[in-house]
Amino acid sequence: MNKGFASDNNSGVHPQILKAMENANTGHVVGYGDDPYTQKAISVFKNKFGQNTGVFFVFNGTGANVLGLATVTHSFNSVICAETAHIQEDECGAPEKFTGCKLIPVEPVNGKVTPEAVLPHLKGFDFEHHSQAKVISISQVTEMGTVYTPDEIKALAELAHKHQMYLHMDGARIANAAVALNMDFKEFTVDCGVDILSFGGTKNGMMMGEAVLFFNTELTKQTKYLRKQSMQLFSKMRFVGAQFVAYFENDLWKKSALHANKMAKLLEAEVAKIPAIKITQPVSANGVFAIVPKEIIEPLQQQFFFYVWDEIKSEVRWMTSFDTTEEEITTFAALIKQLIKERL
Repeated sequence: MNKGFASDNNSGVHPQILKAMENANTGHVVGYGDDPYTQKAISVFKNKFGQNTGVFFVFNGTGANVLGLATVTHSFNSVICAETAHIQEDECGAPEKFTGCKLIPVEPVNGKVTPEAVLPHLKGFDFEHHSQAKVISISQVTEMGTVYTPDEIKALAELAHKHQMYLHMDGARIANAAVALNMDFKEFTVDCGVDILSFGGTKNGMMMGEAVLFFNTELTKQTKYLRKQSMQLFSKMRFVGAQFVAYFENDLWKKSALHANKMAKLLEAEVAKIPAIKITQPVSANGVFAIVPKEIIEPLQQQFFFYVWDEIKSEVRWMTSFDTTEEEITTFAALIKQLIKERL
């Protein structure tokens, strides 16, 4: 399969991550997280986010979101999220199935949940005929490739806490957000009032494994049981711990995300030169959304695979990765120009 722009999940594993897994593959260690690699990774997370952080490793992003939400909800609760949110659109109903909660999707602005969109749903508290709103869930980076500012996150956190609710952040692409904001992770999570964070690394060069972070360990008294019950407990967890240790060493996460974001900006600049292409969203991280002529989509996908985001509008999504090259960007842009010339 040729490299393309479909998803940062389609990229491989960073060589330094693979090397760390290989180095961990010696001898025997205690399973299920009582090993030095996992314990070191937990220590790294605590150093970055605060010592009162509860850290739980899981297999994937859906597992992280489900475990985070299940820890702080009951089946009679509801979770407010964007219509485009991953938990709403791309997790096959897993959050609803495993938490029993109702998801309440709201219309986003450039992919972002706003307090104005949430407010109409903050009603029916203590009334048994209504599901009880308990969580506002946001994605950072959003599904539209945009990034919440700290002030936007603080406003949502304040609204949630005012109503005895929690703020959950789906951070599948949190590294891309951090470099876009030029901030440490803690500055736009803990310091802004986020309560629960799904911390992703798979989209930024890791092989597998995500982390669920709780910024108040009082919330986590039942989390270890929920993780096991939801089939998200690794037996050979050292291979997740070793990845995260390597991910943070020498800021590998930052170098990878910086490169991916840089390639997205280059792609934006190249396709913006083509009159028939219209960029539809601000390019803040490693995603480019654009409206392209329908006639060129299929032949373009044959050379560089990508997904159509909105068939009605002919809007596509192009994602860049830690291993995207400048040559691939320029070749892709040249192919777009060629196809437009031939078919329009």
